[in-house]
Amino acid sequence: MNVMENIKMAISSLRAHKMRSLLTMLGIIIGVGSVIAVVAIGQGGEAVLKSQFAGEANTLSLFYMPTEEELQANDSRIYEDPFTQEDIELLMTIPEVKKVVASSTTSTNVRFREDQTDSAVVGMNHAYMDVYPLDIKEGRNLIAAEYLSGARVGIMTTNVVEELTGETEAPFVGEIVYVNGQPIEVVGVAEEETGLFSFGAKTIYVPMKTWQTIFAKKTITELSIQTETVDDLQIAGEKATALLNEKYKKEDAYQTLNMEEIAEGIGQVTRIMTIIISSIAGVSLLVGGIGVMNIMLVSVTERTREIGLRMSIGATRGQILFQFLVEAMTLTLIGGLIGIALGTGLSFVVSHFAGWPPLISLPVIIGGVLFSMLIGVVFGMLPANKAASLHPIDALRYE
Repeated sequence: MNVMENIKMAISSLRAHKMRSLLTMLGIIIGVGSVIAVVAIGQGGEAVLKSQFAGEANTLSLFYMPTEEELQANDSRIYEDPFTQEDIELLMTIPEVKKVVASSTTSTNVRFREDQTDSAVVGMNHAYMDVYPLDIKEGRNLIAAEYLSGARVGIMTTNVVEELTGETEAPFVGEIVYVNGQPIEVVGVAEEETGLFSFGAKTIYVPMKTWQTIFAKKTITELSIQTETVDDLQIAGEKATALLNEKYKKEDAYQTLNMEEIAEGIGQVTRIMTIIISSIAGVSLLVGGIGVMNIMLVSVTERTREIGLRMSIGATRGQILFQFLVEAMTLTLIGGLIGIALGTGLSFVVSHFAGWPPLISLPVIIGGVLFSMLIGVVFGMLPANKAASLHPIDALRYE
C-alpha cells in the first residue's frame, strides 16, 4: 500500500469520526495558531519600536554630559542648552557630514483671540524638515528665506488648532496666534504625530531664529548629524565629538547617541519576550500531542479486528505501523494548517487595532507545519507500534 492510499484511509477514518477528530485537533489548532499570532504580533511591535527609536537612517544624535566638577560648581549645568550656531558651522566642515539638524524645544502658552492652550514650540533649521518632514494638511511648508530671516511664521499640528477653535476641520492658515506673547502667522497646518512616543503632543514649528527671538535665547537644545551612508556614521560621530570637545576644552563631555543601536537593543529584548511567550503558547501543542496519542490508542482498539484481517492477508508489521503513523500525521497536519490560518487572521486583527503591521514569518509558518507533523510522528508512534505488535489470530478474535 503506497503513501497516497494510506492518506486516503486516514482521511476516511477522520471523516468517519468528525467530532472526535475536531476535538482532538483543537489542541494543535490552538497551539500553532497561538505561536503564529504571538510571533507575528511581536515582530510587528518590534518593528514599530525600532522605527520610533531609530528614526531616519544615517542619523546620529549628539549630546552633552557635564563632568562631575562642572556639576559640583553649577548643578543646573545639566539643564543648560549645550549647542550654538557656531557648532553647526563647525560640524559642517566634516567631509562625511551631509546635514546638521538643529532644533530647540520649549513648552509655553499659545493664545488665539480669547482661547489659549499649552503647546511645545519647536525651533528648527532648514535641514530639520529634510530629515524629519511634516505631513502638511493645509497651507504650506516653511521656505528657506523664512529660516534665514527669522520670519514670524509657523506650522501648527491639528490638535493645537482643535484646542484653540474647538473644531477639527477649522481653516486656520493665515491666522495670527500669540506664542509666549509674540505674534506668529500660521502658514501651515500639519497632521499631529501618531508615533508610539508622541502621546498626542501639541506642537508648533517655527524657524530657529524665530524661536530664539521668542524665548530670548541663542543656544540650541538638540543637534544631530546625517551622513551619506551608514558606513560614514561612526567616523563622522567621532570627528564631531572630537571637534566639540576640543573647541570647549572638554574631556569626552560631548558624545554621540546612535538611536539605531538603541533600537537594536530594544529589538533583542522584544525578541526574547516573543520567544518566551511563544514557548508558553507552545505548551498547548504538547497537550494537543497527548490528545492525538490518546485518540489514536482508542482508534487502534476499535480497529483491532481490521488490523488482524489486514495481517492475515499479508500486511507486514511495517505497513501497519506506517498506516497509523500516517493517520496521526494527517490529523496533526490538518490541525496545524487550520491553526496557521487562525493565527494569521488573529495577528491581522490585533495589529489592525494596535496600529502596527503584522509581520507574518514564512519560516515560522513552515516550522508550524513541520512541527505539527513531528507531533504526529512522536505521539503517533506508541499507538502505531501497539497496532503493529498485535498478533493476527488474537486480533481476529478480539470482540
